Amino acid sequence: MYESFKIELAHDPADPALNSIVARSDEYLRALYPPESNHTESIETLMGSDSSLFLGYLHHELVACGAIKFVESDPSYGEIKRLFVVESCRGRGLAMAMMRHLEQFATEQGWRLIRLEAGPLQPKALRLYRKLGYVDRAPFGRYADDPLSVFMEKRLSD
Repeated sequence: MYESFKIELAHDPADPALNSIVARSDEYLRALYPPESNHTESIETLMGSDSSLFLGYLHHELVACGAIKFVESDPSYGEIKRLFVVESCRGRGLAMAMMRHLEQFATEQGWRLIRLEAGPLQPKALRLYRKLGYVDRAPFGRYADDPLSVFMEKRLSD
């Protein structure tokens, strides 16, 4: 892992760099999936009282983001949202570093289960999640069965 990759909690929803990376994430997902199969959440939602949005900087440049959301209707788990690495920085282990950070954060919050929804047109992301121990499962929470969704979860150790 790069020593110069730093992960910080997002503090300013008006930050232009934050808005830019989220817009790039939206653009990427819109190119792959129709609107009804995109389950993104806004910056404001992911910086709300029930979520934490983290930013990944490589050499002081924002190149990655990831969030974890507490699910009020079922407090037994947290949900990963908005994992994204800019294209020019992919393949360097940054997504894995962000996922490990989110898992550590979840553990510190006392959560023992993390779930996520991803798409089948993102095979590299799915490989990463499986490598980290995530397993396929049925739809959860507010999600409906969708051929363009893959639902996964991981039990965290104490």
